[in-house]
Amino acid sequence: MGYDWLPEALAALVGVEPHEAAQVLAARRRLPLAAVSGGVRFIAIMGRTQAGRPLVVAVRKVGEFNQQIIGAREMTPAELKRFEAWEVVR
Repeated sequence: MGYDWLPEALAALVGVEPHEAAQVLAARRRLPLAAVSGGVRFIAIMGRTQAGRPLVVAVRKVGEFNQQIIGAREMTPAELKRFEAWEVVR
């Protein structure tokens, strides 16, 4: 499966490097969650970078085998708590 950045999302990144988002998407352990915002359906993928930084990367399907990255950010404290609980079980 391939990932491409939405140009506007890439330009709007704050505090997250594109390679960090790519690391989360390539991570062996990641938690995908269905989400909707502003009428747009997407998948929020929770995971850690190679350095262990917890991030959420949002992607949407744009073809049979391709997805578009529409955002990336640090997890909120509540998201991190949920993700860490999931990590313990997995």
